This record gives sequence, structure tokens and C-alpha cells, in this order.
Amino acid sequence: MKIDVFAHILPLKYKEALVKKSKRVFTMKIADACPTITDVNLRFRVMDKYPDYAQVLTIVSPSLDNIVSPQDATYLSKIANDEMVELLVKYPDRFLSAAACLPTCDMDAAVKELDRAIKDLRFKAIQIYTSVNGKPLDSPEFMPLYEKMVSYNPPILLHPLRDEATADYPIEDKSKYAIFSLFGWPYETTAAMTRLVYSGVLQRYPDLKIITHHSGGMIPYYAQRVDIWEGINEMCLGTRYEPYLTKTHLDYYKMFYCDTAVYGSTPALMCCYAFFGADQMLFGTDMPYDNQYGYRSLRESIKSVEEMKIPDADKNKIFEDNTRKLMRLPV
Repeated sequence: MKIDVFAHILPLKYKEALVKKSKRVFTMKIADACPTITDVNLRFRVMDKYPDYAQVLTIVSPSLDNIVSPQDATYLSKIANDEMVELLVKYPDRFLSAAACLPTCDMDAAVKELDRAIKDLRFKAIQIYTSVNGKPLDSPEFMPLYEKMVSYNPPILLHPLRDEATADYPIEDKSKYAIFSLFGWPYETTAAMTRLVYSGVLQRYPDLKIITHHSGGMIPYYAQRVDIWEGINEMCLGTRYEPYLTKTHLDYYKMFYCDTAVYGSTPALMCCYAFFGADQMLFGTDMPYDNQYGYRSLRESIKSVEEMKIPDADKNKIFEDNTRKLMRLPV
């Protein structure tokens, strides 16, 4: 079986509530251009091409924290989670689980909704973004969330966050040519991972499980650069930046998990495989984001894993076993 750990959805009730609460909803343009993101019947037509394929649902970006008030983020998170549960109950063979949407701009509300999602709704994961209103994920206010996640033991799905208001050059006022998402998102993932590593969050919470979108950002490709610069910094400073860390930076980076959402690049996946190993990779497509209502992202993502020159047992781990293990899904 192939379990898609990063399949995005914009449920209808949530969409309608979101439109009422925010005027800054770029997602609506995407939804209109790609109806598969809301219309489950159209989604099923795509999924039917692969009878052994199922999804873990995640709410589409943008992050609620950046577009509505904390009160509205809490309200909308509950609507999103309740509607995803309805889909899980109605279509158990299509949707195996979901990642809870949380109002991380209000940590008390986020922890409360996390408790409800795990205990009452039986969610098997949560989704957070690489920053919250400009705050990095190693900010002290996020520690209660990590402590909860360690105690419950489900994974965190880490989605990149950057919009076109983040200019590519200081003299400009916005990003051009979609650079903010095309290349900015892998950078944001890399930056968030680095803050969690260097700050000691992963040292403090070694059992924290984080699945990075788009195959671990830039880390697999730049692993040796990380290693060399660690040595250069020690040579120049005479000491480490972080004397409290007990392992190398690369050892901490390898604690992350990654999905396969690189849109069909087998060489990229082999790079991830070389860095993370089969046990840390999970099948993910970013469906339905492509210009064919999800057909292309699904088709090419499956093909890219199937064409990897690795043992079949490792392919099974990537396609299914690792997700079942991390999310404790029934076999």
C-alpha cells in the first residue's frame, strides 16, 4: 500500500468559514484553480488510478496564525479538525488519518486543541509551520507544545511558510516569479530545522518526531557543507557555538524525518536516502498541487520512489511501513 503522509485538503465548511474571517486568503485562488482540493469526488477520481493508495489529510496553507486573530484561529482550527474527522469516518479506506490544525499563535489554545485532537478525535499527527507570526520554532513559548507531543508520541508534520511579502532583495517590496515559494519554502524548512538543532530543542526532546515537507529542505544536499562549517566555526572561535550539544549537528539533523514530495525526482530522493536512510523517509506527494488536479504529483511521486535503486524492503518502508509505525496505524 502507498500512504500519502502529506496530502492537502480544504474542506468545504472550513473554506466557507475562512472566507468570512479573512480577506487574505490566497488559498481561495488555488482552490478555484484546483477543485480537487475541496471536492472529494474529484479527488477520488485521481486516487482511483491507484487502488492501493490512501491519504493522511492536512489542511492547506496559509497558516491561520498569519491571517486571522488568535480567537479566530482557535475557532477555525476546531472547524477544520471536526470536518476532517467527518471525512475520516465517512471514507475510512481513502483517508487513514489526519494531522490536526492548531492555533499556535495562542499556545494555551493550541495545547487545548491538541488534547482534543489526540484524545477525542483520535488524530495521529499535528501540522505546524516553520514560523509563527515571524517567531522561530525554538522560541520558549513553543516548549509546552513539544512536551505534549513527546508525551503523546505522534509526529509533527512541518510545513514551510513564506509569502510574497518577503522580498527576494532588500530594495524590493515583494517577491517576484514565485521565488518565495519555489525556493523560499525549502529554505524556510532548512532554517527551522537548523534552529531546532542549534538551539538544543532536539537535545532537550530527543523523542520528538518531526516530518519535514519537501524531503528535508536543503539539508540532504548540503550535508557536507554543514559538516565542514561546523569544523571551521570551531577552528575560528576556538570552541563550539553550542557547548551544550552532545552530538554533531549532522547527527541531530538525521533525527528528522522527511517526505518524498519533490514532484518526481528520483535523484533527489536518492540524496535523501543517502542522508536520512530508509527508516526516516515517508511517502508524500503534496497532492493536489500541480497543473493536473493532482494526477501529476501523485503519478510522478509514486514513479520516483519505484525507480529508486534500493531494496524492495526499503521501498515498502517508504511507501507504507514508516507511516504506519510513526502514526500507529493498524496494519
